[in-house]
Amino acid sequence: QVQLVESGGGLVEPGGSLRLSCAASGSTFRVSVMGWYRQAPGKQRELVATLTSGGSTDYNDSVKGRFTISRDNAKNTVSLQMNSLKPEDTAVYYCKAVVDVTVVYSISYWGQGTQVTVSS
Repeated sequence: QVQLVESGGGLVEPGGSLRLSCAASGSTFRVSVMGWYRQAPGKQRELVATLTSGGSTDYNDSVKGRFTISRDNAKNTVSLQMNSLKPEDTAVYYCKAVVDVTVVYSISYWGQGTQVTVSS
């Protein structure tokens, strides 16, 4: 079991910055991938950024160059630095952790979500 708690959401003006953090607890030694997803009203949840235990990253094209995902293994946290925010970044942001139970079977855990609103 892995528990995830997000923090850092809020209201910011266009062009501003926010930093989201996700603290993981529980069986974190088995977490292979951590990432951030978002869901805007009326839209499907989409990948924002992921980071593997080996350090590989993947970003949604819409956030490349503006968002940076990072991980602190000692603190079991994953962060998302969001710069040059746009109104279209407004969404509920969710932290996700993938635990490899076996070579062929994994379980995904989700945080409760944190609201990010970009508006003037």
